[in-house]
Amino acid sequence: MNVDLITRDDLEILKKELLEEIRKYQQYNRKHGQEPRVWLKSYEVRKLLNISPGTLQNLRVNGTLPYNKIGGLMFYHYEDIQKLMDGKR
Repeated sequence: MNVDLITRDDLEILKKELLEEIRKYQQYNRKHGQEPRVWLKSYEVRKLLNISPGTLQNLRVNGTLPYNKIGGLMFYHYEDIQKLMDGKR
């Protein structure tokens, strides 16, 4: 019977390798025009639209940009952001 022991160091190495693979996958998708995620957080929307937190709040308050609040986080649908950028909202 062959027994292999896994140490804490082995798990740390595995964790680093997995995170590196996830980052490579994300970079590959960005470079090759893969569709972005469906739901974005506030900071991602601000970065995408190059707006301040106050401007994003105004877009929420006046109903220009719909959102869903889950817990303390606000999520925005990517299609709604596209419509806003295309002037269809």
